[in-house]
Amino acid sequence: MSADKIVRMANQIALFMETKPHAEGVAGLAGHINDFWEPRMRREFFALIDAGGAGFRPLVLEAAPSIRRPVAEPAS
Repeated sequence: MSADKIVRMANQIALFMETKPHAEGVAGLAGHINDFWEPRMRREFFALIDAGGAGFRPLVLEAAPSIRRPVAEPAS
């Protein structure tokens, strides 16, 4: 999946969660990504976060520590 799509999807979730009380929004964003994004998507997400998080809304960056990092992809 492209980096642009990962950023866009995370930011769309953040836009919705920003309508909730702050703590609930942070938890909701992290919970949504934990529950619905497959490990490959979360791996790509964290590659972007680790590279500085450019393009992500502040709520995404704040929720990132509560998102589960997937284990490394097995070598083939």
